[in-house]
Amino acid sequence: MTTEDLIGCLSFIQQAEKLKDVLRSAHTSSGRQESTAEHTWRLCLMAMVFEQEFDGIDFAKLLKVCIIHDLGEAISGDIPAIHQRPDQNKSARERADLITLLAPLDERRRREFLALWDDYENVLSPEAAMVKGLDKLETLIQHNQGKNPSGFDYVFNLSYGQQYTSQHSLLAAMRQLIDEDTRRHAEMGH
Repeated sequence: MTTEDLIGCLSFIQQAEKLKDVLRSAHTSSGRQESTAEHTWRLCLMAMVFEQEFDGIDFAKLLKVCIIHDLGEAISGDIPAIHQRPDQNKSARERADLITLLAPLDERRRREFLALWDDYENVLSPEAAMVKGLDKLETLIQHNQGKNPSGFDYVFNLSYGQQYTSQHSLLAAMRQLIDEDTRRHAEMGH
């Protein structure tokens, strides 16, 4: 690795730190808003916990997709699913922000990281499909586990991401249990 490449990698790592300050609509069990970096960490942990159930999946690639999937949010932040509108073009904005964030890296790394993000966004591989499902499930778990503000819309979560969580038997089984918990929260009004 050249000194220039090393400097570029370190610069990228420093810029990626911004993801720690990007807040999501989910709250932790103590009531603090969760960061996107915290969501990504637990998504990776979920993947590790269930790794043995993912037959035919390249686990290293799956983890890379997990790590990169929300990285573009480091610049412009997150738009919660419940507030997303087609005219916002969230995907294009996030991709452009990721390209900006990747700029200090050498061309090979930029291409690899962007390809992983494109894979996730367009669900091009079995790994990306699995991450899409796990991503939705982690979000639902956090919403059920978190100390949310009054008026939190649990009913929205019952349909959120179903197209991704129904594609694998394990994800579907997890979804069923999580939805039961979501219904309890919705009925209790918290």
